[in-house]
Amino acid sequence: MASKSPILTLIFQMLLTDPKWSTLAGGYRVPYDPRSALSKLAANVEVASAWDELWNNLHHQGDVGEASYATVTALVDLYCSDNLPDWNLFALTATIEVERHCKGNPPLPEWLSDDYQIAWHKLEELALTKLRKNTDSETLQSVLAVVAIARGNLKLGALIIDLGSSELDQILEQYLDWRELYGEAES
Repeated sequence: MASKSPILTLIFQMLLTDPKWSTLAGGYRVPYDPRSALSKLAANVEVASAWDELWNNLHHQGDVGEASYATVTALVDLYCSDNLPDWNLFALTATIEVERHCKGNPPLPEWLSDDYQIAWHKLEELALTKLRKNTDSETLQSVLAVVAIARGNLKLGALIIDLGSSELDQILEQYLDWRELYGEAES
């Protein structure tokens, strides 16, 4: 990630100083403070391990928590610049949003509601921008999931984000007789 404007960096750093972070539960339903991973992403240091940490702690077998929701807002703030994020931003936020609607997960806290909705509007714009510039399979799938969810189609977004290539092949074969009618196509 290229350097950010000083104002964006200052706002992001102020966001990360909020003591509430250390009290929020993640996907394991225990407190998880994502600030270290977010700081690594902001500094473009150990990016892969930072994404792994966020994936492992914010989403666990369908479980998410308040830290997951708050991290969505922080990630969107982090990537709202001239820098284009990778597929992880879109895939993780789509996964969190889908799982937020699962009956066993906590509701979006009232104190976070406005910021979360704003983040999703910004995320849709980031996704559309990324879609114009990138076509690799992982990015395409995660960006399309974000757009579907942002436009109010949670079921389609859930299907897109959770569908693996072998499952897609099975569905196409079962419902469209793909190989017989269309032949082999690129994934």
